Amino acid sequence: MAVSPAKKGIWHKLKHNEAAPGIVLMICAAAALILANSPLHDPWHALFHHDLPWTPVAKLNNLHMWINDALMAVFFFVVGLEIKREILDGELSSPSRRRLPVIAAVAGMAIPALIYLGIVGSDPSLHRGWAIPSATDIAFAIGVLALAGKGLPSSLRLFLLTVAIVDDLGAVMVIAFFYTSGLDLNWLAIAAAVFIALVAVNRMGVSALAPYIIGAIVLWYAVLHSGVHATIAGVLAALTVPLALNEKHDSPLLRLEHALVAPNGFLIVPLFGLANAGVALGSIDGGPLALPIAIALGLVLGKQVGILGSIIVAEKLGIAARPAGATLRQLWGLSLLCGIGFTMSLFIAGLAFPESPLLVEEAKLGILGGSILAALAGLFLLKGSAKSTA
Repeated sequence: MAVSPAKKGIWHKLKHNEAAPGIVLMICAAAALILANSPLHDPWHALFHHDLPWTPVAKLNNLHMWINDALMAVFFFVVGLEIKREILDGELSSPSRRRLPVIAAVAGMAIPALIYLGIVGSDPSLHRGWAIPSATDIAFAIGVLALAGKGLPSSLRLFLLTVAIVDDLGAVMVIAFFYTSGLDLNWLAIAAAVFIALVAVNRMGVSALAPYIIGAIVLWYAVLHSGVHATIAGVLAALTVPLALNEKHDSPLLRLEHALVAPNGFLIVPLFGLANAGVALGSIDGGPLALPIAIALGLVLGKQVGILGSIIVAEKLGIAARPAGATLRQLWGLSLLCGIGFTMSLFIAGLAFPESPLLVEEAKLGILGGSILAALAGLFLLKGSAKSTA
């Protein structure tokens, strides 16, 4: 059935509206929270967690696993494409351009982790959650920045994107090195062989998408069974996709990124929000209060101290200049937006406490509370700040 021009126009506008994916994610998170605390809680939980009557991959026997271990691998594949493009031909392609975003992102991950550990330090069972408040949700943060209105310098959005991409790279490394256990060396060897084959395909100058897509699926299957989290396969596969432009100024990487950005923002991430953001408030009685407090403070306080503080110090020491035209108030607001952890924080929470549903629910409460506070505070500072002076 043909799509009418009007409908095509609406979809086109939606895809090119920076705030749209963040707004869709907010709606899905709110819906999940409402359903988790309604009479529909049990069927809602069963929808995602009860065993499927049939599954093509035995290891993924419910919808929640398919979303978190399969669809989120596609999310990380897009993240990997963005990271590679930025490093080879973007804001991270030269030392002078990447210096401040890298410093800000590293500080913005380290300070929240230190705040978290400082609060839960006396309880070793909570230590594995140290990385939860270190993450930034790109879609959510960009969506709130777009809601702040016009008049903000374009350098602010670019800086937020670059910091968030470096943050994502850091999160990927954290997942790979700190949330991997029970390695199966046979599957790991198969995954390594597939990755080497994908690199070889790249070196041979193959520009067709099929070998990279098929290889990515095989790599994902091997990594899924290796003990390393399956989503890491998405990033590894993305790094093998060629960026080199042809005579039409196109490349496999750009084609894949263009094809996947909309499904990623309007389907995969919202589905993840629906499956993971619901906190049954009645189920967290008796849980350690320090956990949600540590996460919320890490997101709200740690991100702004780490990012804004590193920008000020770097500027004072002459290491790097602040984004062109940005005021101190705007940079403060942006630092707060980086405290919107949401998607990646929820994802890491599930990895940190896989055997404790209570701790995961407590973590969700801290993530949602901290992310909402960071979003509102950042929006307040940015709204109407175009005429502010540092």
